[in-house]
Amino acid sequence: MFSEVELVRGVVVLAEKLDKDSAVTSRSVITTQLLEDLLREKASKDHGYFLKVTALKMIGKGQISDDSRKMLFPVAFSCRTFIPCQGEILEGVVRHVHNLGVIIRCGPLNYAFLSARKMPNYHYVDGMNPFFLRDDLAKIDKEVVVRFRVLQAKWIEKSREMRKEFVMVVSIVGDSLGPVCGPHESDL
Repeated sequence: MFSEVELVRGVVVLAEKLDKDSAVTSRSVITTQLLEDLLREKASKDHGYFLKVTALKMIGKGQISDDSRKMLFPVAFSCRTFIPCQGEILEGVVRHVHNLGVIIRCGPLNYAFLSARKMPNYHYVDGMNPFFLRDDLAKIDKEVVVRFRVLQAKWIEKSREMRKEFVMVVSIVGDSLGPVCGPHESDL
């Protein structure tokens, strides 16, 4: 689900980067630092993935931090976010195919697992490029766009190679769910 949220963050900037004679330059430095901080943070459990800052509402008065070379500015802004919700219908691109199912990427979300058990009438075809095939020859292969329903979404703070990610378990059981288009046909 996409949403628009208003957030307030403390943005730390090196004092030497600020131009005391130009409010525009200082505003630009603070805004750039905010964007870098959000890019590094990537997502939060409460709001989901940070996609875009849509409005800069206010940059407060800076305070000198403990290290006198840095200044802390409170910044209020609006941000577009994406958080996966149970029951939602989404589309994503198959990234990995395994005998147990497939891993799908959906926008900024890298780990949507579609179990072979949630692909009715599909069977696994092994080989150098494995895939799932249905009796009517519908194929779920690497790089295929798949429409699916979210069964469960879970926030992972940190686990092995994942850091600040949502993971989903998904299904193609239902009408109008399954492969949408194959590789080379997608606009995604």
